[in-house]
Amino acid sequence: MNKNHRVPSSRSLSAVEVKSKFGAEFRRFSLDRSKPGRFDEFYGLLQHVHRIPNVELLVAYADVHGDLLPINNDDNYLKAVKSANPLLRLFLQRK
Repeated sequence: MNKNHRVPSSRSLSAVEVKSKFGAEFRRFSLDRSKPGRFDEFYGLLQHVHRIPNVELLVAYADVHGDLLPINNDDNYLKAVKSANPLLRLFLQRK
């Protein structure tokens, strides 16, 4: 078998890689696709990862067609996580 050929493990299939941009800074982390949690928990995670705990944010993601769609409740947060394949690209702005 070719050593450069990687077979995705069940762990990598359940993970959603997230690339988050706030201003000029990018952050990368992953989420469990099967247990993404609620939007308010995710919002707090974004503030923590970017080290901006008291900044109110507008959160958007790029869908498969490149359109920017908002994430502001549990429904569109879950849709964003489910549509990420394998990367969820987020764009954060100050409110």
